[in-house]
Amino acid sequence: MQCPVCKNSMVILELDKVEIDFCPSCKGIWLDSGELELLTGTLSKSDEANRFKSVKNNNEVKYRCPICKKKMEKVEFGDSKVIIDKCKNDHGLWFDKGELDTLLSDKNFNSNHKVLHLLKNMFGS
Repeated sequence: MQCPVCKNSMVILELDKVEIDFCPSCKGIWLDSGELELLTGTLSKSDEANRFKSVKNNNEVKYRCPICKKKMEKVEFGDSKVIIDKCKNDHGLWFDKGELDTLLSDKNFNSNHKVLHLLKNMFGS
């Protein structure tokens, strides 16, 4: 899979039976639909989808989904103030460098969860 930001090939890392696509160049992370929930052990996919709020009037570049190639939408997870890219066709989520770490540090997740701790160590900014 190619990185939606720098177009370089991403590497696949397996963590707790979930494949994470990681770009070694820009340090971005792609999570396929449902993988955030699997990694964090939180809400079901349908409940989690309701926690994303569309962000209007954002000046950030809209990247294309690495799967369907359509422009992704900018969304905020809950009240985290973290703006990420979400495929409109529900293929997955794109996290720029440091965004996943910031999101996982938020009060929305149990910071003692072992997978979250590992993710923070691996992908922290």
